[in-house]
Amino acid sequence: MNPMRFQIDADHPALPGHFPGRPVVPGVVLLDRVAAAIETQFGARISALPQVKFLAPLLPGQEAELRLEEKDKKIHFHISCGAAPVASGVAELTEAGA
Repeated sequence: MNPMRFQIDADHPALPGHFPGRPVVPGVVLLDRVAAAIETQFGARISALPQVKFLAPLLPGQEAELRLEEKDKKIHFHISCGAAPVASGVAELTEAGA
């Protein structure tokens, strides 16, 4: 699949408190982007995330790249910022509308 590029603006409502003076994008915001991309590309929703690793912080305004790969009826995802890995994991799916 083609990579999806995105960035989280500094005024995103999830940023206050993560962390004052040095904001970072919360992992749940990254996972929301993963879920939206999976629903768009595969027509399915995430039913479980049996494996997720956050490897480096993503800062507001930084451009990130999300790659999805279907393997063994699961979606493997990788988020990077430049050459640096930010997060990776595996999503199990349920059909949309289920």
